[in-house]
Amino acid sequence: MRSTHLTFFAIALGLIVAGCSSPPKLDARIELTADQGNSAQVLLPDSIVPLLEKDWAHGEQSCSVTPDNAVDVYQHSATSYILRVSKCISFEAPFIYLLIGDDKVLLVDTGPTDDAAVLPLYQIVNELVLAQTGGESRQWLVVHSHSHSDHYNGDALLQGQPNITLVSPKADLMNEYFGFDRGAQGQANIELGNRSLSVLPIPGHQEESIALYDPETQWLITGDTLYPGLIYVKHWQDYRDSVHRLYQFTQTHPVSAVLGAHIEMTTTPGLYYPIGTLYQPNELPLPLSVQALALLDKQLQSTAQPSEITFDRFVVMPMTALQIQLSNSARLLSQ
Repeated sequence: MRSTHLTFFAIALGLIVAGCSSPPKLDARIELTADQGNSAQVLLPDSIVPLLEKDWAHGEQSCSVTPDNAVDVYQHSATSYILRVSKCISFEAPFIYLLIGDDKVLLVDTGPTDDAAVLPLYQIVNELVLAQTGGESRQWLVVHSHSHSDHYNGDALLQGQPNITLVSPKADLMNEYFGFDRGAQGQANIELGNRSLSVLPIPGHQEESIALYDPETQWLITGDTLYPGLIYVKHWQDYRDSVHRLYQFTQTHPVSAVLGAHIEMTTTPGLYYPIGTLYQPNELPLPLSVQALALLDKQLQSTAQPSEITFDRFVVMPMTALQIQLSNSARLLSQ
């Protein structure tokens, strides 16, 4: 049910951590005590409370999956949805974002499997769209937060369907579509019809990483660059620059929540579930605050060398040389 190279890569990352030289470790819970501690979960607006209180399907001790429980759907408004893929399909349980405009719908990521019998993604999303539009079809635009396969394997579930523009996660094709310069340059807009989103390249976690900002919900969607979990960083300086760019963006745009693509943290500050966990009964909520982004940026600006940094609600972990080599090998399969 999951791609072989993704399974190998994700498990290999976990298995080789202990066997490789470890980066310096910083406990930001100590470093940032003077700045309201480091949980930084203050000042989330009332509009985010329902999402903050959402009790996501968080796996099972004995996992089983059917098309009926393949996705946990959260409806934030009539035109804004978040879908979580079941942990019984993939332990990553990635989030997929669906935003509906007057002319088009935007789907951010497609999930970890190409098996329609397990994840009937097109049918699930199409039903949500038709329910909102009164049965009228819409053009679909499908993009990816980055090119790790747990975020694009579901592309196969949409191919051949009418009215779908699918932007490949390949670097050259993404840059061509969005008009990005090489590196972390440029900013693009996506127009859905009375709903215009900003797209920013944010390499660091991975070369093709992007963030999307939706003024309607004021969501800043960050993929695997920032989320409540263990965040692997492939290119440290790029990551520092991208986080700083995101923070600067929030100083000129109202952001209700920073929303990533996974939940991996427990409710114990600084403690994440091990890679491969299928049951997470005490996990953190999905939303992070702008203050969390600000604290991450502050710590990164004073941490020039790759270092493991522990915060209450996420942990930043630079990849080792071997992990980078594995990541490059997996990336070749998507380029």
